[in-house]
Amino acid sequence: MVQDHGFYLDGKWVDPKGRKRFETSNPATGETLATFPLGTKDDVAAAAKAAKAAFDKWKKTPPPRRGELLLEAARIFRKRKEDLGRLVTAEMGKVIAEGLGDVQEAIDFFEYAAGEGRRMVGETVPSELPNKMCLTIRMPVGPVGLITPWNFPIAIPSWKSGAALIAGCPIVFKPSSLTPLCGAKFVEVLDESGFPPGVVNLLTGNGSVVGDGIVAHPSVRAVSFTGGIDTGKNVYEAAAKKMIKVGLELGGKNAILAMDDASLDLLMDGVMFGAFGTAGQRCTAASRLIVHAKVYDQVVDELVARAEKLRVGDPMNPKTDMGPVASADQEKKVLEYIHVGVKEGDELLAGGEKLTGGSYDKGFFIQPTIFKVDRTSRLATEEIFGPVLSVLKAKDYDDAVSIANSVKYGLSSSIYTNDLRLAFRAMNDLEAGITYVNAPTIGAEVQLPFGGIKETGPTDTREAGSTALEEFTYWKTVYVDYSGRLQKAQIDTQRIVGG
Repeated sequence: MVQDHGFYLDGKWVDPKGRKRFETSNPATGETLATFPLGTKDDVAAAAKAAKAAFDKWKKTPPPRRGELLLEAARIFRKRKEDLGRLVTAEMGKVIAEGLGDVQEAIDFFEYAAGEGRRMVGETVPSELPNKMCLTIRMPVGPVGLITPWNFPIAIPSWKSGAALIAGCPIVFKPSSLTPLCGAKFVEVLDESGFPPGVVNLLTGNGSVVGDGIVAHPSVRAVSFTGGIDTGKNVYEAAAKKMIKVGLELGGKNAILAMDDASLDLLMDGVMFGAFGTAGQRCTAASRLIVHAKVYDQVVDELVARAEKLRVGDPMNPKTDMGPVASADQEKKVLEYIHVGVKEGDELLAGGEKLTGGSYDKGFFIQPTIFKVDRTSRLATEEIFGPVLSVLKAKDYDDAVSIANSVKYGLSSSIYTNDLRLAFRAMNDLEAGITYVNAPTIGAEVQLPFGGIKETGPTDTREAGSTALEEFTYWKTVYVDYSGRLQKAQIDTQRIVGG
């Protein structure tokens, strides 16, 4: 049965009448799952107003109390993990194990963020004057806008909202129009957890209306966006005009470096998961495999054999290795890139076709695809965001690093080697926010910062980990003078005198 959903504003679910609606559907079956209203600028104004009205009370709520609500949300997520995981798979298309993992990440991060309510550490430093204390404290910036993608429809909203809420910031949340049902169910959990009215607000609709409206609204004092690089740059510019904080994660062209001493079986396991997990639709997906010349032919042969054994199909089936891509537009984009590779003369080693016949005709299924490419080809330099792996040959370690660093992105990176010296060199040499040794270019654990460099996004913000609060807080410096007299730093002639 198709569900009709509305917005969540000021603690209530509202379904505006007479509004144009859009559908969300299952990319494996074509089944319509739900409909949602298209938000307007007036809806953005209503959400921002509710968030602004809630801010003063929410920022004055003691952080440990905020943490209790996050822990309650984590408890509910854990209770509903199976249902929510299946929803992620139904609406986005990743295999069920990954759908459940998406929800587990929300559980993990909400539990972690709750603990920040009892940390929120600042500094206490000595003063140059007697009987004076100097310290720093974190302050919430105000209402914030959270704009999230479709590939991690529960996990990424949890990173953003968990950090914002524990910091004391009400949120205006816009999920992707490909996965609004996951966004709505996410907010249902927060509603049940007991967050006060106005602290959590949900809008759906077009990015050009709702997303841009959130960024531009004067009450919104920070924006966190995950998505495409062109849209991200527009968000960055609009936020700069308002002089507000902005957190961006804009993708990657991640490389796995395979050295000549790498353990082949371990490498193959990592490449298959890194390149074809989530059908390659991860910011951290292994889009490039850079192989030492000495083992290049052996690695390529094994790679093709492994790829041809991958089971593509129903993502609800636990035996399936890879599900569909997320939409017709995604399918079109990936197939166009495959065509570009063939046209440019890259050697197609495996896959390259849309899967058809039987249940495949109802969804957006593409074969796991592998190309031999030149380091300057488009497949080697542009983010594809699909199940397409480019394999490149490197003369040695230094050449492999040079190839890895030649792209405009810098999110995740990996090296497979049993040489401790090369592993430690790679930690310093690879231009990326994340480096793995003997593991694929997957994401980060919630207690560690996640983000990149170069055009992946600004280096001054990171999601998750101890730096997560940076997006949503500012530092206030506090001086307490208990000397009982006027003291003047730098010019007080009595400043070295005690008492």
